[in-house]
Amino acid sequence: MSSAVPVLDRPTDRTPPAPAPAAVPARAVPEVVTRAAGATGRLLIRIAKPLLAFALLLGAWELAPRFGLVDEVFLPPFSVVVQAFVELAANGQLGDHISASLTRSVTGFSLALVIAVPAGIAIAWYKPVSDFLNPVLELFRNTAALALLPVFVLILGIGETSKIALIGYATFFPILLNTITGVRTVDPLLVKSAVSLGFSPLRLFQKVILPAAVPSIFTGIRMAASGSILVLIAAEMIGARAGLGYLITAAQQNFQIPQMYAGIVAISLIGLGFNVALVALERRLSRWRTATHV
Repeated sequence: MSSAVPVLDRPTDRTPPAPAPAAVPARAVPEVVTRAAGATGRLLIRIAKPLLAFALLLGAWELAPRFGLVDEVFLPPFSVVVQAFVELAANGQLGDHISASLTRSVTGFSLALVIAVPAGIAIAWYKPVSDFLNPVLELFRNTAALALLPVFVLILGIGETSKIALIGYATFFPILLNTITGVRTVDPLLVKSAVSLGFSPLRLFQKVILPAAVPSIFTGIRMAASGSILVLIAAEMIGARAGLGYLITAAQQNFQIPQMYAGIVAISLIGLGFNVALVALERRLSRWRTATHV
């Protein structure tokens, strides 16, 4: 009678197989796809809305003269204006006028920025400075810049100096007032915390006051940038031989209506470009505010 011999496990040289990767839950993939699709859809909607508004505006501009809703002589179709714009750009006239206008605008704006921000900080932070300068500031900030154009021309002449000074005057007060507001509205708890940590006055300004006041300061800068373009055009309509204001005035006087509208379109594009650049710079400098809310 034979007995069954149990089979013993023998050691083997084989390495155990690696564990299989964890399977992704079936619901995870649709959720990721849904979130990505939703984010893409929201981005497309944000882009499509302003584009649709521009398309409707330009479409109305193109069709209204062609259907006789407005006189085509005084408001040519948008395609005619684009053709005049391209012609001015091709022969170099548009570039010369834009260069002259940008030089004046950027110079006056930069001077106002360099003076207004430190002055606003000093007025907001030091009460004696505020008490001393406030009456004068209240007087001049309520005086329209264009009302002083004859004064600037009489004192500084009809050349570039008067135009740059007028732009600097017009852009100074929006930056100054918003800087004062930004510094005065800094959270006092932040200031007390920085002082308790031993921050010096210079470091306090650098690390607390200025970063917290950046949004308000940039609001004033954006207002000043748009105001500088408006004041520049008005200044160039008097005694200038180059610039977009001169182009618009000369085209209107010579009854070159498409060229006049081409100059207006150029001004709009420059103003839009300034605003986009300033918004991007503000977001970069204010990135810490977004991070604190995440």
